[in-house]
Amino acid sequence: MNRALVILATLGVLASGTAAFADTADFAQVDANGDGAISYDELTAALPDVSQDQFNAADADQNGSLSADEYDALAADLAASN
Repeated sequence: MNRALVILATLGVLASGTAAFADTADFAQVDANGDGAISYDELTAALPDVSQDQFNAADADQNGSLSADEYDALAADLAASN
């Protein structure tokens, strides 16, 4: 799990300067209910093209929601793929 967190953090740092990443809604905007975690429903309300598989892959701790770090890594992956 530590390896996954390191990878996620690295991806977030690498992508934070890209224009596409800057256009992605920030964590607080996507976390519609303000509980500190992003559900799949919240994510797809903001980013409708994200698949369940992409969400599951980003959910490093497999708890069914995305933390801020997990979301940042997903946003970086999405920016890199554009």
